[in-house]
Amino acid sequence: MAKHSLSALTPAVKARLDDLAKSLVELCGKNLVALLVHGSAVRGGWREDISDVDLILVLEDDAEAALEKIGPALELARYGARIETMILVASEIERSADCFPLFYADIARASVTLAGTSPFEQLVVPDHHKRVRIEQELREIRIRMRRVVTDMAGHRNFGGALDRKIKQARTPLFALLALRGTPTDDTLEAILRDAGKAYAIDPAPLRRAHEDPKLAFQTLARLLDAALADVDARETTKE
Repeated sequence: MAKHSLSALTPAVKARLDDLAKSLVELCGKNLVALLVHGSAVRGGWREDISDVDLILVLEDDAEAALEKIGPALELARYGARIETMILVASEIERSADCFPLFYADIARASVTLAGTSPFEQLVVPDHHKRVRIEQELREIRIRMRRVVTDMAGHRNFGGALDRKIKQARTPLFALLALRGTPTDDTLEAILRDAGKAYAIDPAPLRRAHEDPKLAFQTLARLLDAALADVDARETTKE
């Protein structure tokens, strides 16, 4: 697996991020548990003026006064450099891991800690929670694909709409491959390649969604159906 870093960010955005981190450390003091960067800025795929820089700010206490204190710094970062911050309270993370198993697992696996100590490093998310969330995300994509056809088939943006669905499948497919004991790199290209191998489906049309959206739709449908069948077969009693 590739080591994660912030090397994709431009110097200007990185400087804004550093300024925000310093401000939050100052403003929060001992209330700051951790400040982490996750998402495309760490994993790859971040694009200037298009992508957000996703942060997780973990606090001990979310008292209204504490939140008001950091509001201006977060707003400046949001509008100045597309830096978006999710605020969590340390005590809620373990309790909510069953609700957000893939999201939390992704943060634990692919994040950069700017300040404090990440509470996600020691977090254990049971496989049965992951399985349910994988199924939910895959089924949602599969269901919404039908509207992509009814709304977009024949339109020039059909390929773009499919491309978004392909990207949405990245996280659940990655998690499913891990459950299968088939770890892969976390790039979309690697995930599609290895998922294609796992289910004997050629993923090449998914890379050409804009050129042949109809074939891309058919390929994605087959891949999702195979993955869902795999998920269904893995349903077990809770650990």
